[in-house]
Amino acid sequence: MQEVIASVEAVVTKFYDGGNAAAGTRVRKTMQDLKVLAQEIRAEVTEKKNSAK
Repeated sequence: MQEVIASVEAVVTKFYDGGNAAAGTRVRKTMQDLKVLAQEIRAEVTEKKNSAK
């Protein structure tokens, strides 16, 4: 997850500070990938928590 966040930092800067519209598309795609990854991690944590009972 940290790798995904680190990879998007430069693109976010290009979009917000540089006004690069194409970078906005890359930001949105990467944020969607991050959302999917976060959901997978949430499912793993829930499964592990419930199996410990």
